[in-house]
Amino acid sequence: MILRNRFFQQLLPLCALGAVLTFSAAAQAQSPIRIGEINSYKAQPAFLEPYRNGWEMALGEINAGGGVLGKKLEVIARDDNGNPGDSVRVAEELVARERVSLLFGGFLSNTGLALADYAKRRKIFFLAAEPLTDKLVWENGNKYTYRLRPSTYMLVASLVKEAARLKKKRWAIVYPNYEYGQTSVASFKKLLKEAQPDVEFVAEQAPPLGKIDAGAVTQALADAKPDAIFNALFAADLGKFVREGNTRGLFEGREVVSMLTGEPEYLDPLKGEAPVNWIVTGYPWYALTTTEHKKFVDAYRRKFNDYPRNGSLVGYSALMSIAAGLKKAGSVDSDKLAAAFSGLKVDTPVGQITYRAQDHQSTLGAFVGRTGVKDGKGIMTSFTYVDGATLQLPDAEVKKLRPAD
Repeated sequence: MILRNRFFQQLLPLCALGAVLTFSAAAQAQSPIRIGEINSYKAQPAFLEPYRNGWEMALGEINAGGGVLGKKLEVIARDDNGNPGDSVRVAEELVARERVSLLFGGFLSNTGLALADYAKRRKIFFLAAEPLTDKLVWENGNKYTYRLRPSTYMLVASLVKEAARLKKKRWAIVYPNYEYGQTSVASFKKLLKEAQPDVEFVAEQAPPLGKIDAGAVTQALADAKPDAIFNALFAADLGKFVREGNTRGLFEGREVVSMLTGEPEYLDPLKGEAPVNWIVTGYPWYALTTTEHKKFVDAYRRKFNDYPRNGSLVGYSALMSIAAGLKKAGSVDSDKLAAAFSGLKVDTPVGQITYRAQDHQSTLGAFVGRTGVKDGKGIMTSFTYVDGATLQLPDAEVKKLRPAD
């Protein structure tokens, strides 16, 4: 009897330990996959509020469908104040304190580059949703960083064919003086010169981001008497430039080729003052009739009582890409996830895209068309969709630009 009691006394702690281990394993199986998201919500709300709506909608759909790898997804979002140093600080906080398994987001090109460098050093997967700089997938490309949106080179390439058809010789240029603007202009000059060797660039204005003196910039461009203008301004800078240009007659009788201006985030605030007949890239959500896109718009309207912007499409497609990558990898391990994204195919509301093995750039394309005004609101007209797969450098050139992983 005494021996039996001793046996049970020794067995009880083992049973208790087994119960704890079983509970711990069950809790681990049920714990969500934690994903860190970093962006400039306060600095760029026009784009990033719809963007947040987009990934929140995707998150709801993914989790309602059972999650990924048997787990729900949890997104922990942080603001980087549009500052590269803050981007890295927040990324480290998410990784070290919040224990996220991967990162996505980024808006400005300089914050995107800072996050890509952090991903490389920390060996953690990072999907750059929005930053457009070419360096992200070329000179500064690395094993752990992929990018969703078309690059500055791709967007410029989608516009240059239209610009060359204008056969305008004297061009003026205006852009925000930081990474995105600088690389946009460099690509535009190079590609237009190749298509039209006699082209001249007669004026160049590069105001600091968010600090344009629109009157001075507009006057300087007008004084150069260009035949056409290439514009890479966006957000508040674009609005000030358009209004001042309209007032001073800068755009009368001149063609304008403009990056991003057809995006609702930047076109809608101008209302009836929106430019007319500019050649732009953008997102004409109101005129896309495919079943997949209509389903996206209807779901977005039901959830937010609003229409989607380009940011909505980017945010939604970014988290859907992450879900697809996790499923393919079968793991949250960054090395396995990076390998899974190589050649990954993802269905988006505007068609299937592929994340290229060569440079980690997705083949998401660009809508190119003209601007117009309808019912007191800016729209895109006569647009076409240019497949991102057709807007890439040859693989041999990419190999020269990009360091080996």
